[in-house]
Amino acid sequence: MTSPPPPGLPASRPADTPAATALPPGFLLAENTSGEAPAGAGGSAPPAYAELCITSNFTFLTGASHPEELVVRAAELGLGAIAITDRNSVAGVVRAWTALKVLREQAQAAVRSARQVDPSSRQELSPATPCPATPPVTLPRLIAGARLVLTDCPVEWLALSIDRAGWSGLTQLLTLGRRRAPKGQCALGLDDLLARGAGLVLIALPPADTAAALAPLARVQRRFPGQVFTGAAPRYDGSDQTWFDACAALALAASAPMVAVGDVLMHRAARRPLADVLTCLREGCTIDTIGTRALPNAERRLKGAPDMARLFRRHPAALRRTLEIAARCAFDLGELSYQYPDEVENGEPPQARLERLTREGLARRCPDGIPERYHALARKELALVGELGYAPYFLTVHDIVAFARSRAILCQGRGSAANSIICWALGITDVSPEMIGMVFERFISRHRGEPPDIDVDFEHERREEVIQWIYARYGRERAGLCATVIHFRTRAAIREVGKVMGLSADVTAALSGQIWGSSNAGPDPARLREIGLNPDDRRLARTVALIAEIIGFPRHLSQHVGGFVITRDRLDALCPIENAAMEGRTVIEWDKDDIDALGILKVDVLSLGMLSCLRKAFALLAGTGGPTLTLASVPQEDGATYRMLSRADAVGVFQVESRAQMNFLPRMRPATFYDLVIEVAIVRPGPIQGGMVKPYIRRRQGLEAPEPFGPALAAVTAKTLGVPLFQEQAMQIAVVGAGYTAEEADQLRRSLASFRRMGTIGAHHARFVGGMEANGYPREVAEACFAQIEGFADYGFPESHAAAFAMLTYVSAWLKCHHPAIFACALLNSQPMGFYAPAQIVRDLREHGVEVRPVCVNHSGWDNSLERRGDGRLALRLGFRQIRGFRAEEAEWIVAARGNGYPDPESLWLRAGTRAPALERLAEADAFAGMGLTRRDALWAVRAIRAPAPLPLFADPLDGEGGVEPAVELPPMHLGEEVVEDYVALRLTLRAHPMELLRPGIAGLIPAADLATAPPQRVSVCGLVITRQRPGTASGVIFLTLEDETGTANVVVWRAVYARFRRAVIGGRLLRVTGRLEREGIVVHLIAETIEDLSPRLSALGHPLDTVVGLTRPEADDAPRPARVPPRARHPREQAKRLFPSRDFH
Repeated sequence: MTSPPPPGLPASRPADTPAATALPPGFLLAENTSGEAPAGAGGSAPPAYAELCITSNFTFLTGASHPEELVVRAAELGLGAIAITDRNSVAGVVRAWTALKVLREQAQAAVRSARQVDPSSRQELSPATPCPATPPVTLPRLIAGARLVLTDCPVEWLALSIDRAGWSGLTQLLTLGRRRAPKGQCALGLDDLLARGAGLVLIALPPADTAAALAPLARVQRRFPGQVFTGAAPRYDGSDQTWFDACAALALAASAPMVAVGDVLMHRAARRPLADVLTCLREGCTIDTIGTRALPNAERRLKGAPDMARLFRRHPAALRRTLEIAARCAFDLGELSYQYPDEVENGEPPQARLERLTREGLARRCPDGIPERYHALARKELALVGELGYAPYFLTVHDIVAFARSRAILCQGRGSAANSIICWALGITDVSPEMIGMVFERFISRHRGEPPDIDVDFEHERREEVIQWIYARYGRERAGLCATVIHFRTRAAIREVGKVMGLSADVTAALSGQIWGSSNAGPDPARLREIGLNPDDRRLARTVALIAEIIGFPRHLSQHVGGFVITRDRLDALCPIENAAMEGRTVIEWDKDDIDALGILKVDVLSLGMLSCLRKAFALLAGTGGPTLTLASVPQEDGATYRMLSRADAVGVFQVESRAQMNFLPRMRPATFYDLVIEVAIVRPGPIQGGMVKPYIRRRQGLEAPEPFGPALAAVTAKTLGVPLFQEQAMQIAVVGAGYTAEEADQLRRSLASFRRMGTIGAHHARFVGGMEANGYPREVAEACFAQIEGFADYGFPESHAAAFAMLTYVSAWLKCHHPAIFACALLNSQPMGFYAPAQIVRDLREHGVEVRPVCVNHSGWDNSLERRGDGRLALRLGFRQIRGFRAEEAEWIVAARGNGYPDPESLWLRAGTRAPALERLAEADAFAGMGLTRRDALWAVRAIRAPAPLPLFADPLDGEGGVEPAVELPPMHLGEEVVEDYVALRLTLRAHPMELLRPGIAGLIPAADLATAPPQRVSVCGLVITRQRPGTASGVIFLTLEDETGTANVVVWRAVYARFRRAVIGGRLLRVTGRLEREGIVVHLIAETIEDLSPRLSALGHPLDTVVGLTRPEADDAPRPARVPPRARHPREQAKRLFPSRDFH
């Protein structure tokens, strides 16, 4: 029997466009099949209505449509203007503005395309032929505004910006309210509106009791005469005309003319079910208990002029007034002019200071004399920077980097900034002109019309020091972090929508179980029966459809990883600023795409775990008697380092530790720094999709020669053997081969992807191919060059970025090669980071012959540390940080009070004041083994510790009458139990690998170490899943890394096999894979044919895992101990996930 549809949801779901932010190409020609009223005037008549009250989904958990969808629908309806008015927010307005901009470009491109393919046209169009000035339809204007909800006023206000000053007043008003309140809230009163309402059209939305609105409405009208109106929105309850009459009376009494508004929540009626789901999420109820909070109908959709004219037939002036207001609100977001921070020091102008610092930096970088080529590059860059006025930007980044270096915080610039000799001279980047061919136009272009973008990585553990310095230097009124929009992703959507729709926890868990990682794809309806669910169940089917709709919806705003906007004047005059959840931080309402669209400068203060690791490694090296090194002073071009990488010995090495990179290293056999630049860049989506990897390897191995494209093009791609791998090379090919200017080549690079999506790449194709033919190249050569550039237009890697990362690759590899204990120690102390968990890092270190010693209360500190062995070599001592749930404060007290050591657990308790929960964690981690105590003995001892006996006055009268508790001899734990407890407490073990214990019970296996020498045949391998990868370029192929007691095995799971064994591939922790071996050089892959999930067998390691996993450790020492989880609460497979987690990548 199928379930009835939930209350508030129609029995069938109307067709609708997906909840996606992408604009549908050709939307202007699309038929209206939604069953709604057709678009009214379209482009054939002047618009008769402007919608001034629209709530987008940036009023979180309220609006049911994306801003982009609302803009597209408004264009279809022929509206004259729309106002995005989210609750106390302008977070979605830039997206609507950008969507309109794209629509204009699409309309013009559609005209161009139509004229090019129209056989009746007698006009020959060249790529430079201008498009018609008038689009084929009239697009709506966007009014920037917000819906102000005040704490002391029953009236809500639509605040619409008339001009630039009005916009600044609105953003400062919102900043005031948000800085007063916790994150996500806004506290504004009527007095605040009266103080900052100049430059705004204010439309009052009265409550049901219009009498309560008269006093505040009249007060605001007296303060801002001519700017205040009374909004009338239909309520669709059968009494709209009576309501409109009441609003008209209020408007007359307050001298605030009535204006029609739609109070829109969605772009189409089909979004009504989703709107009810959002209401449930906001109100904390289910669809079965939503009651009157559900929308009574779907009328709060965006309507055209005919529908609104019918509703306001007795008040036509209210409709006309919408266009009058829209005409008054002439402000456009494109008017926002960003001013760079201009800090003048000692009266020295910014450009002069930048030129001086560049000269000084070059002299410092080149102590033996500055080559003339460097002088020429610097003169060229400085001239363009001066022309565009970017000197203050460079100085801002220089000052940030200088502060970090003054505090010994390791940092390095990356990205396109490494194309700049100015950045190199200032010490922002470390990529010299000798390492790469710098293409400055990739970084700054005269014709691009947008600011440069410098990304700087800092140590991830010390970046907060840099952030707080920026706030202190520029002030919170001038500096703020960008926002990041947190969207509904698949797992969260399943969990939240499933709960709202009344699905059981088991059903939502089953739906989540078929999702790969943090995918944005909804549950596959075709797989419902496969996971034990009934696809014919109407409630389940409706839930799956709603999950697909809500994926991609904004959930809330968070803070960007490090994108700072810094301004010369007040930042809150550009956009609102609010408090972040993290203390001491403030965030603007717009994300990086918004500010990029508006041309606002952003300085990326990013964090990189490898920088923390390298700084700690350098400190450990110096502290153990080694040299004092920096990134620049590490010995270069070390043969042993390159030989190590050629063996794919790269666990922990930056950027080349993934399975794909490790498989490529033996084929690449890097021998120079530039080989590492290529290595970093080539295993990327662009080169792979462009078909460039195999030709490069064949040419590197001498199996084929580069194609003869002529000496000019050969010089461009000589370093990459005739294969263009980098964006800079694509630009240089356009310049050298097709006669582009440098600026035109940069425009080509930036526009290829967008033009391909619009289907109008023909103009660029003709320009490029025609240019090459004009320069004497055969057409087939021109076509091949264009195809290569087009192939990686979306994903091409800048050579400068690859070079910056390759430097860290080399330094980390050199440390691993020559100082493995130091590198591993620093890597463990910088977790979480990288591709591998601590268990794999420790295993790799032991395989390199380094002794790893266990956690010990008498020898360990918080961090992992190095100890000198009797033979002079270094051993790694695990620190207290490896113990799950242990706190750094407890470790500090233990070390401070240790003296000559603790003889027993009680002395630790007495001297260090370690509390009982922490003592238990130490016992469970076997940290008392150095005292001669087994894990069980130690746990018994710490639980037997009692407080000191009370004074006689307070002694228990029964003291002395009880017998002495006899000594207990606990049975020893067998090896399997010890291994399980190690993983519970430490997430790693120094004892036996689980597969060593399980192998005798699993027949027919080949050890992973034997795969290297086994002939191509069908074999079975079993091991723990330590990584899973599903690259976007792999056409559905999944790569697994299995680990047994002998090593690791690389498993390739093709799409068809994945479809058969999906559940095991996604969720299994111990897998048996049977397939055939494939070998390419020293790289061996197991091509999976069958996959068996043996995760439940992990319970055979010791006592049943439900009794182990059930003893969940509290994160705080004073947290109560939870009750034991009953055995039925977790399947053994789920227990294995917690004990032996994998790292999954996409």
